Formats: sequence, C-alpha cells, structure tokens
Amino acid sequence: MSTTAENRPAAEVAESDVKGLHRKFITGVTIVTTMDGERPRGLAVNAFSSISLDPPLVMVCVQRTSSTYEPLFRAGHMGISILASDQLPVATVFAGKSDDKFAELRWTAGAHGSPLIDSSAAVLEARIQERLQTSTHTIFVGRVTQAAHSERPPLIYSAGGFYDGGQLDAAAL
Repeated sequence: MSTTAENRPAAEVAESDVKGLHRKFITGVTIVTTMDGERPRGLAVNAFSSISLDPPLVMVCVQRTSSTYEPLFRAGHMGISILASDQLPVATVFAGKSDDKFAELRWTAGAHGSPLIDSSAAVLEARIQERLQTSTHTIFVGRVTQAAHSERPPLIYSAGGFYDGGQLDAAAL
C-alpha cells in the first residue's frame, strides 16, 4: 500500500522538510504588543494574518514560553506594528530576550493603550476576542478597532533573512 504526503501522519514528516517549507514562505515582520500594568511588552512574530474584512479580524500565534505571553493572555487589546524596511534594529530587539525592549524605542499608545511602534509601515490595535490553545502556542483572534498605514515599504522575512519590501520586482504574467 502506498502512502501519499496528503495522508501521511504528521509525525512522519521530517523536521528539516517542515523548516524548508517555512523558509519558502515570505512574511512581513510584525511586533505584537500589550501593556502589563504600566509596562509595555512585546515580541516579534511571523505568524500574523488577516482573517476577514467584515468584520475586521486578525490573528497572531504566540508561543506560551514567551515573556509577553502571560500579559497578552490577560489583556483585552493588543497592538500590531508591521515594521518598515528601515526598522531591522527594532526587529532584532523584539526577536531577542531583552528585559526592556522599549527602552530605546519611540511608540504611541493606541486608543485602548496598546503600544504602537512609531514609524512602522502600518499599525493596528485589536480587541482580543478569542484565545485558541494549541500544544505550544495560543492563537489570538482580534477585532481591529484602529488601523493606520503609511507609504513606507515593509520589512520582509524569508529564508532566514530580512529584505526591503520596496525593492521587489513585480511578477510578469
């Protein structure tokens, strides 16, 4: 009996194949933020997506071991900043384990207090509506309550590297 990739149990998929697959996916660089009392908290995520326009819903996936996880899980709102192409230093800070990622950063509070990173390509604030638990991550679904974007090109991530989203060539038909 032959086995196809479609019906093969996930446990049989080699980790190197899964990593290789993910390295082919291009994503924007997003920072998810919330307030922990008076202290801003945040982390870099690449698992961000629009769910729908009507109603305006987005989702992010956050690993439970993140230091931002507990404050985000308790929060009513979250901020999402889509970084601009010149904000690689910001991405590096938020991908790390620094105790105060906001120390050298300019940000503005959204209408509900979520930190929104200044000079980003786009920002939004969302009311957290659902928290879907998986084995290692939680999927936070939020309804967008505030959104703004600029003409600044996005910072993008692919194959372990960062790129200027404004330097892409359009695909030909």
